[in-house]
Order: sequence, then C-alpha cells, then structure tokens
Amino acid sequence: MPSLDHENELVRQYGGPVAGIDEAGRGPWAGPVVSAAVILDIAHVPEGLNDSKKLTENAREALFTQIMARAQVGVGIGDVARIDRDNILQATLWAMDQACKALPEKPAAALIDGNRCPTLNCSAQSLIKGDALSLSVAAASIIAKVTRDRIMVDLAKAHPGYAWERNKGYGTRAHSDGLMRLGVTPHHRRSFKPVQAILLQNSKCD
Repeated sequence: MPSLDHENELVRQYGGPVAGIDEAGRGPWAGPVVSAAVILDIAHVPEGLNDSKKLTENAREALFTQIMARAQVGVGIGDVARIDRDNILQATLWAMDQACKALPEKPAAALIDGNRCPTLNCSAQSLIKGDALSLSVAAASIIAKVTRDRIMVDLAKAHPGYAWERNKGYGTRAHSDGLMRLGVTPHHRRSFKPVQAILLQNSKCD
C-alpha cells in the first residue's frame, strides 16, 4: 500500500509542503490528458488511498470528494489540439506543470508518477509506480482519473455513438465501430495512428 515515506524524504531534503502529481488519459484515442497535483493534509489523509486503477469507480468517486475537501488540489488539462501539436508526452508534462501552478500553495517539492519530470516551479523527483507507492501521488491519480472520466461522460452526451461514457475514449471495439460509422470528431486525437487510419480511409472514399 502507498505510504508517506517518499514525501517525508523530500521534506527532509527541501522542506514542505510536498505535492504528488499524476495524470490520466495518455492512451485514449479521444479527449484530453488530465493531470492533478495534490498536497495532503497529513493530519487528515483519507483512508483507502491507492492507485486509481486498483479502485472501483464508486471508491474513486468517494475518495475524490474526500480529497477535494481535505487537501490542496490543482488540475491541468492538455486538450486535443495541444496533444496533436506537441505529442502526448509533451502535453502531459505541460499539464503536470499547470496542475502544480494551480495549487493554492506553492510546494517545496513534488513527486511525479513515472520516469520523466516536467519543468516545475519547485524541486521534482520522478517515482516509477508512484501511484502505488506514495499517498500523495495516489491521491493525484484519483483526482486526475475522476476529472477526466467526468469530462468524457459529458462529451459522450454531445457525441453519442462512440461509447465514451463507458470506454472514456480508449480504443475499444465499440469506439472503433463508432469511428467507422460516424467518422472523426473534433475531440479525437488525429495524431494517433488508429484515428489517422480512419481519416486516410475516409479520404480514399471521397
């Protein structure tokens, strides 16, 4: 289970507070990439924090509410235009920086999930599988995941037929079938190969 061990080490090095940063949505064919930064109140850490992928939807929603009430939270959103222009990695790093800047209090240091650090206005340390090791990063993973899922559910209402309310923009059979039947929306990542293939096929048919 995640702990505060890594946060405590950064506090010893840089002082506090320490933010955990994670993202959701690097792999989908549609929708933005969302990053979140969270500074936990050590005296009021919600119980059950873990990697968002290991939690049920109901558990994520409940923890989202608790984190928002008890912690400092910042969110950064890299839209599809930025993803297609800069690539998904650069859009993710940019969104992480935006999330950190959106925190009510500037952190002394940040723990970043993964093996790449964005350029931040504070010291930063990457942590592979950070969402499973750090409570702050786990909290950030929940905020990012729930925020993005809600965005995709809203987009599904405006663009029915792709099953985004279920697949959240990932490349499922229902999403692929929707692309074949309905074509590409403004919310699809045109730089992603499956979407490029549909565009190429449609251009040949015109």
